[in-house]
Amino acid sequence: MKISVIVPEYNEEANVIPLYKKVCEALKNYDFELILVDDGSKDRTFNIIEGIAKTDKRVVGIKLRKNSGQTAALSAGINNAKGDIIITLDGDLQNDPYDIPILINKIKNEGYDAVSGWRADRKDPFFKRIHSKFANYLRRRLIRDNVHDAGCALKAYKKEALEGIDLYGEMHRYVHALVALRGFKVGEVRVRHHPRLMGKTKYNYKRLIKGFLDLLYVKFWSDYSTRPLHFFGSLGLSQYVLSFLILIEQIVKALITKKLLLGPLLLLAVLFVVTGTLFIIFGFLSEILIRTYYSSKNKKPYEIEKIV
Repeated sequence: MKISVIVPEYNEEANVIPLYKKVCEALKNYDFELILVDDGSKDRTFNIIEGIAKTDKRVVGIKLRKNSGQTAALSAGINNAKGDIIITLDGDLQNDPYDIPILINKIKNEGYDAVSGWRADRKDPFFKRIHSKFANYLRRRLIRDNVHDAGCALKAYKKEALEGIDLYGEMHRYVHALVALRGFKVGEVRVRHHPRLMGKTKYNYKRLIKGFLDLLYVKFWSDYSTRPLHFFGSLGLSQYVLSFLILIEQIVKALITKKLLLGPLLLLAVLFVVTGTLFIIFGFLSEILIRTYYSSKNKKPYEIEKIV
């Protein structure tokens, strides 16, 4: 069973060689490849990767033309991986490569298709931990994936679990959720976490906002990917109901006061009718697009695990 370890690198020239040595030591008893993806670094990161790849055939270096983000870098690595099990981790040495065998064993011995690391004892700055706690709480409430730490980059997947998954935006946090939505079994293990010793963190508030928007996408896709009309139709019908209630209130008020005023509430009722109709029309259009998506890519709204 071959292992593919994928590491996105962005301006991590000081960490590349120590990471390479630790991965090699941690996986010395495995058949593995190490795919280092340079995400448009401005320093010597790719030069170092290229040097390692020339001396060790287990190392594959991929250079992106520009900085495209962690999700794009992971996607490039996954698309070029040859292993049966795919491992992802950060290039800043905060994830511990010596935890990789723990994830592999959980897949091999316990029947999981994907395993996510859980940094139970994080070594990050206070505000970064607070942001992550809030994001993880919100994610668990919305998509109920039962994973404590979606932001942990250290994850393991069977290759077949990742087939057909398209990654965009900041979706690297939710790969395990997309895998679970397809019916694969997802587990979790506690892993070690170290403070960053070299290089600068790439984390900022913009990533939190982008991650939240991608979370809304995952929520919509998990619940309505095969029936968008139910989602938009419900919004449209609810606005019809609000418009009807406002109209009843205005009629009752007019009967009591013997006067019907064309005020802002009646205009709001008309607006609800218009926007409700637009939501329903948009639902029909989305339904057509979804059906086109499945038919054009020869996809099915289900996955068969076994036929006997």
